[in-house]
Amino acid sequence: MPNFCAAPNCTRKSTQSNLAFFRFPRDPERCRLWVENCRRADLETKTPDQLNKHYRLCAKHFEPAMICKTSPYRTVLRETAVPTIFDLTSHLNNPHSRHRKRIKELTDEDIRRIKERRLESSIEQLHSKSEHACVEEEAEVERGADPPALSQEQREEREYMRALMETLLLMGRQGIPLGGSGEEEQEEEGGGAAGAFVPSNLQALLEARLGAGDAALRRRLEGVAVNEEFCPPAERQRVLAFLEGAGREALLREVRDASFFSLLTGEPADFPAGTRLPVFLRFVDQEGALREELAGLLPMPGGDGDGDGDGDALAGHLEAQVTQVWGLRMEHCRGQAHSASGSFSGRVGAAARRLSSRYPMAVHTPQSCCALNVLLARRMPLGAVRAVVVTLGEVQGLLRAEAGLGAELERVAAALSQGSPERARERQERRRAWVARWPETHDAFEVAAELLEPLTLCLDAAREDAERRWDDRLARRALAVSEALSDFQFVATLVILKNALAFTRAFGRNLQGETLDVFFAANSLTAVLHALAEVLDNVEVYHEFWFEEAVTLAATLGVSADLPRPFLLRQPAPDAATRIRPEAYFKDHLTLPIMHFVIQEVKDMFSENHLRALRCLSLVPAVMGHMKFNTSEEAHAHGYRGDLPNPDTLPAELHCWRIKWKHRGREVPLPASIRQTLQLSDVKFFPNVNAFLRVLSTLPLLRGAGGGAGGAQQRLHAYLDSTPARQRSTCMALLHTNQHLLPDLDQMAAQYTQTPEPPL
Repeated sequence: MPNFCAAPNCTRKSTQSNLAFFRFPRDPERCRLWVENCRRADLETKTPDQLNKHYRLCAKHFEPAMICKTSPYRTVLRETAVPTIFDLTSHLNNPHSRHRKRIKELTDEDIRRIKERRLESSIEQLHSKSEHACVEEEAEVERGADPPALSQEQREEREYMRALMETLLLMGRQGIPLGGSGEEEQEEEGGGAAGAFVPSNLQALLEARLGAGDAALRRRLEGVAVNEEFCPPAERQRVLAFLEGAGREALLREVRDASFFSLLTGEPADFPAGTRLPVFLRFVDQEGALREELAGLLPMPGGDGDGDGDGDALAGHLEAQVTQVWGLRMEHCRGQAHSASGSFSGRVGAAARRLSSRYPMAVHTPQSCCALNVLLARRMPLGAVRAVVVTLGEVQGLLRAEAGLGAELERVAAALSQGSPERARERQERRRAWVARWPETHDAFEVAAELLEPLTLCLDAAREDAERRWDDRLARRALAVSEALSDFQFVATLVILKNALAFTRAFGRNLQGETLDVFFAANSLTAVLHALAEVLDNVEVYHEFWFEEAVTLAATLGVSADLPRPFLLRQPAPDAATRIRPEAYFKDHLTLPIMHFVIQEVKDMFSENHLRALRCLSLVPAVMGHMKFNTSEEAHAHGYRGDLPNPDTLPAELHCWRIKWKHRGREVPLPASIRQTLQLSDVKFFPNVNAFLRVLSTLPLLRGAGGGAGGAQQRLHAYLDSTPARQRSTCMALLHTNQHLLPDLDQMAAQYTQTPEPPL
C-alpha cells in the first residue's frame, strides 16, 4: 500500500516517487510542532501514536540539511528536524477544487508563536548545516519542486529491474534454487559459471515471462543471444545482495525502534561456501507484536573444536556482527538462546558464558520452540546420546514421509496395547503428537521408549515386505533405522535419558507453558536441583533400577545386554572386557555423565538474573490475581531500572497498577499473558509497566501468540529441508525467510537504479 503525504496541496505518494516518507514523531512536543506547521486542523485532535501510525510527510517539506542518507538504501531525519516547507496557497487558484486537506486559519497569537518557533528552528538548522554536510545533491533541489522526470531509458531500466526483482522474490518465496550444475558454488566463491551453457532456473522463469508477453523484459532481452544468460551471475548476485540488504535494513530499523532485543542462534547449516550460523533477533515491534526474524547467516569462526577458545571466538564474532556491522548495542540485549547439538554445543556454551559475563542482562535461556528435555539431550557431549537424538529424528522423518508406514505403526501398537480404551486413546494421541513434532514434546523420550517395540516390528515388516507394499528405498531406510534401534547401547541410553530427565520434565513443561506456570516454575528451581542432587547422591540405587528396565525392554526386542562393540574393540586383551560388567560400564559412561551435565546445564541456563526476570512476570494481572495482589515486583526490578522511562516513580505506579486490577468489576477478566496485557488500551497510562512488559517479552523462553514466535526459524528450516546443500544460496535463504520485510518493488527498483555501483 503506498504512503500518501499528509501536507496540504501535496499529492505525492511513495509509488510515484523515489522520495523518502517520514512518520510523524512519537515525541509529543515534536509532533505538535509538525502538526502546527502542517496547518491541518483535523490532525490536532489525533494523538502522537495515531499520527505516527497513519500519517507521513515526504522529504520535500524538510530543509535539505535536516535529511541524511546513512546508506544507499536508508534515508533518515535528524532528531530535531521539523517540516517548514509547505504550499498553503495553490488551492486558492482553483476555487472549484475539492480540497480534502483543510488548511487551518491562523489567529494573530498563532502567527506570533509560529514566528518565534521558526526563529528557533532556523538557528538550529544553521548549526546543523555548519556541523553536518550530508546529502549534497539534496541541497540543490528547489523548494516544493517535483522530482525530475525520468528519461525513456531510465524508465525502461526501472521496469526491467522491477520484473527481475519480482522473479527473484518468487524464487525465494517458493524455495526454487537459482541454478544447477554447481553454479551456486561458483557464485559463493565470487566467480561465474564456466563451461557449456546450462540455463539456470532464473533463465527459465524469465523466458516464461518473456513468452507470456512481459513488455519490460521484451524491450531489454529480446535481442540477447539464445546461449547467454539474460541476467549474468555477477549481476544476479548484486541484485540479490541489494535485496538482502534492503530486507535487513528494514529489520534493523524496527529493532532500533524497539530498543531492546534478544539474540538467538540456530543449528549451523551447510552451504557451498562453508558452514553458516543462522542468527535471529527477537523483539517487540511498535504494534506490540512479538517478532523473531532472521538477521543473517554468518560464516562460522574458528575451527571445529568445542573448547573455551573456540567459544570465545564465536562470542567475539557474534558481538562484532551485532555492534559493528548491524549497528545495534549489546547493552540493549536482554536475552540469548542458542540451538546447538553434539560437538558444537561446547562452543555455544562457552560463547554464552562469555556474553553473559560481559553483558549480565543478556541472560542465557532455552528457546520456546524446543522442549527443555530435548534441548538438554541435544547439548550433551556424549556420542551415545547424540546417536539417540539423531536416530529419533530419522524415525520421525521416516514416519512423516511414509503415511503407510505410520498407519502400520498404529496397527501394530494397537495390537500390542493393553488396558482400558481410554488409556489406548491417550497413548495414540501421544504417538501422533510425537510423530508431528517430537522436539517440542516434553515427554519425547518416554514416548520413544513406548514406541520402541511396535516401531521395531513395523520396520521389520517394511524391510521384509513380502507383499511389496513399499519400494526398495523405503526398505533400505527401514533396515538402517531398525539396526540402530536393535542395539543395546541405544536401548540403555534411551532408558537412562528418559529416567534422568524425568526430574526436569514438569519443570520444562511449566517454563514453556502459560505465564502463570512460568512464574511458579521460576520459584521451583531449587526443588528441581535438590531432586537431581539426591539422584546423584544415590546413583547406585537409581542406576540399578534403570539398567534393569533397559534389560527388560531389550529382551522384548530380542537384544542381549552386551557391552558396546567399539568399547570391546579397544580392549588390549581379549579377556579384559569380560572383567567389566555392562551395568558398571553404563553407570560410569552414561548415568554419571548425564546427571552431572543436567545439573550443571540447568544451573547455567537459570542464573539469578534469569530467575529474577521470570519472577517479574507477577506484573501480569492474572498472576497478580492468583497471588491475591500481594506481589513485590520492586524487589526483582532493580536490574531493569535503566530500561524504564521513569524509574523513580516505579513504586507508586506499581501500587496503582495493583489497585486497578484488584478493584476491577467482576465482568472484567484478568489478562493472562504479556501480549494480552500490552494490547490493553490503558496500559499506556502506566509507562514503566508497559516498558517492563515489553522487555520481558523479548526473553527467548517465553511463548508468543499461538504458542511460539519461531516463524522465521520454521521458514528457514523449510528452505534447508527442500534445498540440497550444493544448491543453497545464503541470499535466497534470507529472501525465503524475510520476504515480508522488503519494501515495495517500485521503491526497490528505483533505489537500485540510482546506485552507481550496486554492492557486491
